[in-house]
Amino acid sequence: MKITIHIPTQTLELFDDSGKSVRSYRVSTGANGVGEENGSFCTPRGKHVIRAKIGTGQPENAVFVKRRPTGEIYTPELGALQPARDWILSRILWLSGKELGYNRFGTCDTMRRYIYIHGTPDETELGKPGSHGCVRMRNSELLELFDTVQTGTEVEIVA
Repeated sequence: MKITIHIPTQTLELFDDSGKSVRSYRVSTGANGVGEENGSFCTPRGKHVIRAKIGTGQPENAVFVKRRPTGEIYTPELGALQPARDWILSRILWLSGKELGYNRFGTCDTMRRYIYIHGTPDETELGKPGSHGCVRMRNSELLELFDTVQTGTEVEIVA
């Protein structure tokens, strides 16, 4: 399996081991565009790998803070109470850069920037940039992707 995230089309494409596209999902990447620097709130480009899968067994819409479930389950009512909160829901696929000096180590380390593929509230608009640098997906689609890929799956983010 391999994942390619296309910034211009705001899509995530899943490929099987033969290189055949098997699924495409609408996503939302960084509102600040692309970039690799710490603190930029941009989506990092280049070659990555899924370093960790977090959230197995949690219910759909489980809320995560610092990669830990809070015990909350997201609802639109909860969202209305905290409209500025950056919701990380359902599952986390934590990315790690593979390109030294570009998206790994130093001031441009994807993993140390806590860049994930994660769930987002269903009312969040996808198909246009809007995240703080992560890749947001519909929860039901993220659950499907999470169950399909493994740690070590290659992820390429292209602009």
